[in-house]
Amino acid sequence: MKIICIGRNYAKHAKELGNAVPTEPVFFMKPDTALLKEGDFYHPDFSKDIHHEIEIVVRINKVGKNIDEKFAHKYYSEISLGIDFTARDLQEKCKEKGLPWEKAKAFDNSAPIANTWLNVSNLKLENLNFKLLKNGSDVQIGNTGDMIFSIDKLISYVSKFVTLKVGDLIFTGTPEGVGKVAIGDHLEGFIEDKKLLDLNIK
Repeated sequence: MKIICIGRNYAKHAKELGNAVPTEPVFFMKPDTALLKEGDFYHPDFSKDIHHEIEIVVRINKVGKNIDEKFAHKYYSEISLGIDFTARDLQEKCKEKGLPWEKAKAFDNSAPIANTWLNVSNLKLENLNFKLLKNGSDVQIGNTGDMIFSIDKLISYVSKFVTLKVGDLIFTGTPEGVGKVAIGDHLEGFIEDKKLLDLNIK
């Protein structure tokens, strides 16, 4: 099982971090040890600046390579919500030195994911609202219509480089509003009005 994460897929998020809006998808990967399916998130002591990034997550249900975009919808049937936790202070130091970001993105439990999956046949994937609340207040509000690259485009693009297998997860990018979490925070993630994620920071 692979965790494939898409970066800078919402223009306003790219701009809030001072990054250029990409002309083709940007992706990186997290190991399976990053996955957190249940329980609390324990703030690591190697970072003083862990940021939340709420994302729509797609679960691949069929092996595929070099998938044509028009057939990409055949490779998934469910979506959920996940958080791409990022050690922003470590990431900035890596970027300054031109080094890879793995220690800022791929650390243990940095990819919490909801246990509930929604069937896409009941959803309008091109116009889907989702959001993250921190301590009861909205901090990130997104809509899939604002994606620079659609889910099908992402699947097609990634499959040119990496064979997709059953159970692989694609984190499809985060909207603007990313921010720091602290011990004691309570995070809740919603797709439309359905709460899928409930996470305490300890």
